[in-house]
Amino acid sequence: MRHRLRSRSEAGQSTVELALVLPILALLLFAVVQLGATFHNYLTLEDAVRAGARKGAVARTAANPSSTAATGVRTAAGSLDQSQLQVSVTSTWRQGEDVTVSATYPYEISLFGVVVKSGRLSSSSTELVE
Repeated sequence: MRHRLRSRSEAGQSTVELALVLPILALLLFAVVQLGATFHNYLTLEDAVRAGARKGAVARTAANPSSTAATGVRTAAGSLDQSQLQVSVTSTWRQGEDVTVSATYPYEISLFGVVVKSGRLSSSSTELVE
């Protein structure tokens, strides 16, 4: 009889432990998902800027090499919201000099509707004009 009473009280204890730990685990899970999405956007931005700088480096004979480089960034960053993506290109377009392509993109980390952190991701890449 004594063993049976002890089993009932432990069953209630595990339910209370689950009720206390589950919200913390859910919060951690959602934080990891939000951070993963932000990191994905950062890697996409990095790759897009690198691709845009390469396009700009080989486009010095184009009618508008700056526009060619910016279009290269926007094409490579297809999964990002294009209206939020800001691209800038700097160069003199002389052979042997640098072309610098920079881009920024906003991010927001929110957990259960509460914004924890927000700002802008930024990346820059420099290539020699060919």
